[in-house]
Amino acid sequence: MKIVSVTICLSGLGLLAACSEEPPPVSIDELMANPRLLEATVVRCGQNRAEMKYVAECVNARDAVNRLERAEERERRAALEEQSERKRQALRQTQEAAAAARRRAEEERRRREEAAYLGLFEETPAANVAEQSDRNGPINSAPAPVGNAPTAEFESAPEPEEELPVAEELPAEPGSDLEAIREELKRRQQSPNN
Repeated sequence: MKIVSVTICLSGLGLLAACSEEPPPVSIDELMANPRLLEATVVRCGQNRAEMKYVAECVNARDAVNRLERAEERERRAALEEQSERKRQALRQTQEAAAAARRRAEEERRRREEAAYLGLFEETPAANVAEQSDRNGPINSAPAPVGNAPTAEFESAPEPEEELPVAEELPAEPGSDLEAIREELKRRQQSPNN
């Protein structure tokens, strides 16, 4: 019976020793993984801050809250950076589209100017040729040159009916014209109207 009483005493002491040990504090990772446990720990630590300030579980809870806030801040910054990058990309595309539109407009303006310039040298349309032939008589129907080469249409010179008289007066010497101009200028300067 002594053995049984010693065994009961040792079992009781072992049970007493096992019950007297405190459970280990909840780790930071466990608190971060379980938001309800974290909230309950923060509330319990907040009820008596002076006594619970240095308790391991409260220290772990504060550290878990700080880590979660930093993670949320990083996510918020990443979202803002992504949004900024999208806006920069949209602005860049808008600027590129505006530059392309300006280049197209400049190219179109240059083409119109070139077409207007080359239009001076193109063939006369058939309707204009018909109108000219009605007004001026028949036009020589020589083949028109191909391309942008200038074209000129010449009518045959009319046959003179009689010979024109030749002017017998020779033009005055260039020096005499200059003298006549000088005299005219002097006369105008001396006239009372000026």
